[in-house]
Amino acid sequence: MAARKKPPLSTKAGFKQIAGVKRPDPDRVAAIDALLHEHYGWAECALHHETPFQLLIATILSAQCTDEVVNRVTPELFAAYPDAEALAQADTPDVERLVHSTGFYRNKAKNIIGAARMIHEELGGELPRELDAFVKIPGAARKTANVVLGTAFGLAQGVVVDTHVARLTRHWGFHDLKDAVKIEQVLMELLPRERWIAFSHEVIWHGRRVCDARKPKCEGCDFLPHCPEGRRRVPQD
Repeated sequence: MAARKKPPLSTKAGFKQIAGVKRPDPDRVAAIDALLHEHYGWAECALHHETPFQLLIATILSAQCTDEVVNRVTPELFAAYPDAEALAQADTPDVERLVHSTGFYRNKAKNIIGAARMIHEELGGELPRELDAFVKIPGAARKTANVVLGTAFGLAQGVVVDTHVARLTRHWGFHDLKDAVKIEQVLMELLPRERWIAFSHEVIWHGRRVCDARKPKCEGCDFLPHCPEGRRRVPQD
């Protein structure tokens, strides 16, 4: 992989550097990033979709829910309401029924119908390409905006921070934070912008396959030499 230069923090993200946050060894960050690309360079968004709008809806539904459950729900939902115009005119009880198994179904139904109405009635059926505009859509906070902008449009305006990304980057000693927005800020400082999109997909797959929250496979993990949490768990010679 190309040599890494520490990028300036994106002013478009609306961030200033967090005071008092200890920065990790840049060589360790680069080593972990290289391993991620080596092992999971094929990784992509696990949410099934055919259009950017469908990815938006699937991402909103994925809050507090697994991708697997969302992927079981969305085929019927998108068959009935394939685009913003259709979903904007949907009956709330019908949408609630379709998304019930994703949890928090009343609020999610309200959000996805509200999102569809804004996109259809105010945005001419097109999703915004800027994060600041995107987060004004009902149900679309920074994580959702980053997922859609990165996956659907290839626009690196932030880093997706889900539970896997927050947990693994904490294990790797990138930060000791719990707030997702602050974690995103740190990752945007540590990683080259061209890695912002792929990095999260790759981390998520490593979290699913190897670094499971309940039973991580630390022994034999190629990331172990660079992982402070793994070395704490695995006895060292």
